[in-house]
Amino acid sequence: MSTIKLYGADWCPDCQRAKSYLKKNNIDFNFIDVDLDQSATQLVETINNGKRIIPTVIIEGKSYTNPDNNVLASALGLNAQGRITFYGADWCPDCKRAKAYLQNNGINYQFVDVDAVPEAASLVELINEGKRIIPTLVIDGTPYTNPDNATLKDILKLDITKEQEIYDVIIIGSGAAGMTASIYAQRDKKRTLILEKSIIGGNASLTKKIENYPGFTEVSGAELMDRMAMQAQTYGAKIETGVIVQNIQKKDNLFTLVTNMGDYFAKSVVIATGSTYRTLKVPGEKELIGSGIHFCATCDGAFYRDREVIIIGGGNSALEEGIFLASFTKKVTIIHRKESFSASETYIEKLNEIPNISVLMNKNTTAFIADEKDLFKGVQITDNSTQQSEVVTADGAFIFIGLTPNTAFLKDNVALAKSGHITTNGFGETSVKGVFAAGDCREGAIAQVAAATGEGVMASYGIKAYLGQI
Repeated sequence: MSTIKLYGADWCPDCQRAKSYLKKNNIDFNFIDVDLDQSATQLVETINNGKRIIPTVIIEGKSYTNPDNNVLASALGLNAQGRITFYGADWCPDCKRAKAYLQNNGINYQFVDVDAVPEAASLVELINEGKRIIPTLVIDGTPYTNPDNATLKDILKLDITKEQEIYDVIIIGSGAAGMTASIYAQRDKKRTLILEKSIIGGNASLTKKIENYPGFTEVSGAELMDRMAMQAQTYGAKIETGVIVQNIQKKDNLFTLVTNMGDYFAKSVVIATGSTYRTLKVPGEKELIGSGIHFCATCDGAFYRDREVIIIGGGNSALEEGIFLASFTKKVTIIHRKESFSASETYIEKLNEIPNISVLMNKNTTAFIADEKDLFKGVQITDNSTQQSEVVTADGAFIFIGLTPNTAFLKDNVALAKSGHITTNGFGETSVKGVFAAGDCREGAIAQVAAATGEGVMASYGIKAYLGQI
């Protein structure tokens, strides 16, 4: 059978998530590092219309661009009952029947066309003693030849309703605030589950270096968040990644969290969803995101080794990431719309020590420019004093102009400020009793890891008090 190929890089958070998910489910795959294999980089760009998007996963000849865990489960036939590989053909009536039955009951299966994959046809013949009988399903390692619907029902136990666990608290988000809340809740002997849509650690895990977290003169964000996750799990908290919460419903003091991976139930909820990077909303930006425009130097900077990049912004993140990129790129140009930086003096002083960083102040970025192949070419900037415009060329650009709270899914659930942040009262409780908010998504929060841990503690005390009342 053909091998699953995962094109990515060791520094890529979503690659780490995808690899972890495949390993967890005992799925064999070949990992191809695009940093070490130029032909792999070219293949990724070809698959994604010129964009370097990783992970790119190829399963049975079909490519999946940055698939979340739900997409991987669907493509690979992963279910609670086990993995299902479905060998068949589009013209086969019994294949259509079996497909429909599985789909109607929400069962994932990996479909392998025996007409298109010679190895699959040979495997079917081996299973069926030389006969090419389809559909042939392999369920959790056991083959079944043309099973009827009743057989499938018995094998998959579809007539048995799985009892859902009710947690004392479900925490949405695994950043510093969510992790800390889970540590304190679990120490209070509260059954705790963390749901994370992407990678453990959130934005903090993507930070190359943290220099202002108490107890550490310097520590990488990934290391710090790994330690928090290990501590949370040591105390008994469960963490599930690739789970996207779509809605929160409350009835009789029980919360139902509707997600892309099914429903979860809890007596209380902590929203610690953090924030995402803000965009400029200028011409050319939307089209070039992922193809020259980025928001995380730790994630995407390696693509630009020995090349030229632009940084847009003037705060701590902009300068910190610019300094990081300067360590391996040919040139970094920092563009800021004001006459002075808002970053701390520590970062500003460091700029003067780095020869391959240049600065353009009091310049507004008014457009992103593409070349004749619709790939990134540079940015158009306008001088705020003279109103004269020019184009600054480079191989890529990184935008650091602030953050937007990840709260869009909550608009019908809890009260939000005009900024989109969650409004709270004492102990971070939202407008809904039993639902708390902590970290960057909360109105008035300070976007720092140390502050987020304090908010996690505050939310845990709110949970304890609330659960003591119901």
